[in-house]
Amino acid sequence: MAIDDIRIETERLILRPPNADDFEGWAAFQSDAATMTYIGGVKSRAESGRALCAMVGAWHVRGYAMFSLILKDSGRWIGRIGPWYPDGWPGTEVGWALAPEFGGKGYALEAAVASMNYAADTLGWSDICHTIDPDNLASIRLAERLGSTNRGPTKLPDPFQDARVDDWGQSRDQWLQNRKQFQ
Repeated sequence: MAIDDIRIETERLILRPPNADDFEGWAAFQSDAATMTYIGGVKSRAESGRALCAMVGAWHVRGYAMFSLILKDSGRWIGRIGPWYPDGWPGTEVGWALAPEFGGKGYALEAAVASMNYAADTLGWSDICHTIDPDNLASIRLAERLGSTNRGPTKLPDPFQDARVDDWGQSRDQWLQNRKQFQ
């Protein structure tokens, strides 16, 4: 399947590979200190442009990367979520981050379930992790809702080697059981 044809729809959301149309939302997202607290810190527009291109490139090089998260009703870009496994990463991850004004509406859970299904069913991953800072309570709550457990501290590669993160996760078989609550 061509990358441009990959699209997952949930009740309220569209998950699709990022593209150039996402840049303004992406740059605003990465310039927000609260949003970026646990995911590498605030980025300039130039850094955001490179990060977006890296995510687009990962789709072409690896065949997967995080999705852009789009509201169905407005077409607005609200975050990124999905599979992530760059070189040196501690495991096959489904990660997430939403713009702060979209928190607390259930979008992250809705998109995380779709992303976990994609990782298990389409990518065939046998294990799915979430690297989460121990102070990031919102992400921990989402991981717990998905049925993931804290498997202890882990390390990220450069330039994130000093970040404190725990390896939350579950096996594919565990997800196949846990996802039944969302069907």
